[in-house]
Amino acid sequence: MGRAAPCRAAGAEPPHCRPRPPSLAAFGLLAVLGLLLRSGDCQLQTPCRIQKCTADFVSLTSHLNSALADFDVEFCKALRAYSACTYRNSKVCRGNLVYHSAVLGISDLMSQRNCSKDGPTSSTNSEEAHDPCSYSGHKEGREHRGGEKTPPTTYLFCGLFGDPHLRTFKDHFQTCKVEGAWPLVDNDYLSVQVTNVPVVPGSSATATNKITIIFKSYQDCTDQKVYQAVTDDLPAAFVDGTTSGGDGNTKSLQIVEKISGKYIEMDARYIGTTVYVRQLGHFLTLAIRMPQELVMDYEESQDLQLCVNGCPSSERIDDSGHLTLPVREQLLPDSGTSHPWSVYTLETATTKCHEKMLVKDIYFYSCIFDLLTTGDTNFTAAAHSALQDVEALHPRKEHWHIFPSSGGGSIGKGSKFFVGIGLLCLILMAFSYFFCL
Repeated sequence: MGRAAPCRAAGAEPPHCRPRPPSLAAFGLLAVLGLLLRSGDCQLQTPCRIQKCTADFVSLTSHLNSALADFDVEFCKALRAYSACTYRNSKVCRGNLVYHSAVLGISDLMSQRNCSKDGPTSSTNSEEAHDPCSYSGHKEGREHRGGEKTPPTTYLFCGLFGDPHLRTFKDHFQTCKVEGAWPLVDNDYLSVQVTNVPVVPGSSATATNKITIIFKSYQDCTDQKVYQAVTDDLPAAFVDGTTSGGDGNTKSLQIVEKISGKYIEMDARYIGTTVYVRQLGHFLTLAIRMPQELVMDYEESQDLQLCVNGCPSSERIDDSGHLTLPVREQLLPDSGTSHPWSVYTLETATTKCHEKMLVKDIYFYSCIFDLLTTGDTNFTAAAHSALQDVEALHPRKEHWHIFPSSGGGSIGKGSKFFVGIGLLCLILMAFSYFFCL
């Protein structure tokens, strides 16, 4: 945790001592306050941060006036904040006598003032800046200790949906086959692996039917937590049955179910990371936002990360982001199959995708590509929700939309050329067939 915060002068007599005589436990708490705030022993390097909790409590209450009507309300809020701070330190301070004295004193003062244990709490910027289980607070704490201003956090976004289409942390857009299990993210804090299966026979396109996410153990904030989703089983809990990581009310990691069996969100505030997982039709989608410095914190052996480096060139079915219409798969399905490849034409697929997406960006073109490949309208919903996830998680609004001219996919003017070539090939194949007869 680093060096403990230095002591502060207590100033005037704490106002909570004036209205009524404190009990023995309260006297103990006051003695602790005086000891912590006046002695030079606070500079000892120790992981127990009870001194910091106490100093914040004094800071919150030293200006209160017991004659004012809102004294009890504000004093109770400060006590609850003090209690929460001691609870967060319960593990590392379990053998600290000062910590136990503070806990007893807090309990007694809460009884004296009729303070409920549940309710609003006071907050200090100092406490938030040194919360080891808050990524923003942890970063600000490093700035505070180092004395140098750290740059604002840069967040990166990665998403996977559809056939599958991949948007990397570098905002590169690719369409890949990547059949089987592949790592999306693999660093010192988080691992995300997806499993892709063929969408329709005879097509190189695949889609995700399994997602495994491992939140690695981190200090006292959380033990390792594993989440796994498969088609038709999108749980709102980790594999061990819990819905959060961390102690008590800290909830440094938690799962929130948005739509039962269809959409969950995971918030890992200790690493500033948010993950969305959805099921649309028979397949899964994923979106993640993570701080850049954590994304890049990985070993050389972990360089196969689709979100970081994209798909291997041998696994890509796009041409530098540009999508080629699946003409042959659309017009010439394998005999004996019943998949509705020919349900959509370019015109009807365009109309269908335009119903949900008005901007003709890469998500719009991906929608058309998926409809022509599969005939499954759930892929339209997948493209639309993927764009919604971008708008919710991507930090830069001007980068939400990727257009063909900026490296995205395209099924615009060039598509008519591919359709013409496909029809010509079909005519030649038919001519050859009859000629051979």
